[in-house]
Amino acid sequence: MLETRASGVLLHVSSLPSRYGIGDLGSCAYSLVDMLAKSGQRYWQILPLNPTNPASGESPYFSSSAFAGNPLLIDLDSLVEQGFLKASDIDIPSGLPATEVDFARVRQFKLAVLYRACDSFAERGDQNALAHFIDAHPWLKDYALFTALHRREGKSSWCEWPQPLRDRDPQAIAIAREELAGHIRREEILQYFFFRQWHRLKAYANSKEVLIFGDMPIYVSYESADVWVDSKFFKLDADKRPTVVSGVPPDYFSATGQLWNNPVYDWVELQTTNYTWWIRRMAALFERFDIVRIDHFRGLVQFWEVPAGEETAINGCWRDVPTYDFFDTLIQAFPTFPVVVEDLGIITPDVVEVKRHYDFPGMLIVQFAFGENNPQNPYLPQNHQANSVVYLGTHDNNTALAWYQDETDAAGKDRIARYIAGGDRAEEAVAQLVELTLASAADTAIIAAQDLLALPGRARMNDPADNFGNWRWRLTKKEFDVLPMDRLAELTKKHNR
Repeated sequence: MLETRASGVLLHVSSLPSRYGIGDLGSCAYSLVDMLAKSGQRYWQILPLNPTNPASGESPYFSSSAFAGNPLLIDLDSLVEQGFLKASDIDIPSGLPATEVDFARVRQFKLAVLYRACDSFAERGDQNALAHFIDAHPWLKDYALFTALHRREGKSSWCEWPQPLRDRDPQAIAIAREELAGHIRREEILQYFFFRQWHRLKAYANSKEVLIFGDMPIYVSYESADVWVDSKFFKLDADKRPTVVSGVPPDYFSATGQLWNNPVYDWVELQTTNYTWWIRRMAALFERFDIVRIDHFRGLVQFWEVPAGEETAINGCWRDVPTYDFFDTLIQAFPTFPVVVEDLGIITPDVVEVKRHYDFPGMLIVQFAFGENNPQNPYLPQNHQANSVVYLGTHDNNTALAWYQDETDAAGKDRIARYIAGGDRAEEAVAQLVELTLASAADTAIIAAQDLLALPGRARMNDPADNFGNWRWRLTKKEFDVLPMDRLAELTKKHNR
């Protein structure tokens, strides 16, 4: 599907307008699909749909589950229409901001309403449909128990739970399931609500010939049901604490590297099980997305391993992954393997060879093309390869307007001027950079919604240098309504997408 020359828009669900303080799977999501279809766009790209939490700065890349959906994205209006809520049940807090998500207030308000809907469903909802959903998602019972236990125990980490629970003693687990049955059922119903709404939306998008382009974090969070349930697949000590953690080494951008602190995979143990955990994970992703972006693909060839407790990533070392055995096994399980690999940063020849061997599309970022006078820069338009996905900027970049105004020096602007006609206003430069991206030789071009509107830096989704204050940006309803989809349609047609 990525071999056809086409384009799309990057806009996470949480960034949609909504009167409930966070974008959701409701009417605006359907309106966006209609807008994409009408303007000839093939892809709607989003970020991971997994639950977020305050301890991880609300990042969808550090979730309590690699399988679960984020309850905060559930559409409340749909639950009213189904009779599980009354309009009077929804007491929207005053003063919720229109341009960002106030996660603390939204979580408190929305979960209270959602739990009321869960209780209503437990009384008169289709219990057979729920039972079928639970059976079809084997991860759900443990995730629901983990979430209920986390709320009850009140500890900052599951490794501090009483040892029988920490180590999943069968008797202790059985007692906990009985004691927390009501809370567990609520969590199961929340996931039922989420995925019922999500699959309805995805089916609608596919009926309009719009494909959903999803995202997979390479690592999982230590504070997750995934590590608690399948601890043998991670490098942990006898007390279930990480012995080593993830990161990337020092480079041009950081003298100390980046310390991510995820537990790293025990690839020896994974290999002995024929990668069953990964097969389950990919199956779940391919069920909910048409295409999956694999974040930090470099870590599936070699990964940077740092001793736990280090304050920086300096004292790490490279470890090998059984890459070819791993991907051969996955592709055997999924002969159609629709992935894009994030191959940004310092990429070594072995990573390039793996990408070439499997013919995986990589990523190109136009913002990275003009920082130096280097004609070999792979991000320069003349060097773009067809088997790629090109972006003006991703969720990790500043908006194109802020990048052009605040982060690009005079020499960089001169280099940009070789490719665009220029203009007196930065907004004009952004519009031409959008067209430059769509004109790329890359088969797939994705434009962030912020850049379609030439929004300033306040609309940046994530700054990787800052662990908090990210992931909050939202479109206002006025901005959503004036997205320049007619202009995007013209450019799409002009550049044969």
